Amino acid sequence: MDQPPPSTDPWFAVWTRSRAEKAVYDQLARRAIETFLPTVPRWSRWKDRKKKIDWPLFPGYLFIRTDPDETLPVRMCTGVVSIVSFEGRPTPIPDFEIDAVRRLIESDLRFDPCPFIHEGDRVEVVHGPLKGVFGRLVRKGPHARLVLSVDLIAQAVSVTVDAADVRAA
Repeated sequence: MDQPPPSTDPWFAVWTRSRAEKAVYDQLARRAIETFLPTVPRWSRWKDRKKKIDWPLFPGYLFIRTDPDETLPVRMCTGVVSIVSFEGRPTPIPDFEIDAVRRLIESDLRFDPCPFIHEGDRVEVVHGPLKGVFGRLVRKGPHARLVLSVDLIAQAVSVTVDAADVRAA
């Protein structure tokens, strides 16, 4: 689908209903609003077949470039929850962050989305044999290092888990 010419307005994040990113993208494109929906190809499996589908890189979000005082056409789109804001004002995203994601998407590099967590954060394991376990992240990377502790006796054990299997607690 053709995009409108690039604008000098700032980028903003649009929060959408679950799995409504593409529908919102299509509505915004029809309204000539510059929109960016980064996707990653994934195999989707049904009972009778498998198919490669483009999934949103950031589920529930897409990005728009617009005048922050002219957001009504965006908010009126079916599937839009809100524009990510601070103190009631849409919060701009620096161009370099959007450009970095765009360059990665357009490259041949292999990448996977990962949770936004920092070393030292309390995390929960959401997949695998430790699903439901809470701990503290002590090393980030493809294989995160998780410390599980028993605070009462001041003892802990460390384990390596896949970074995609943890989320902030």
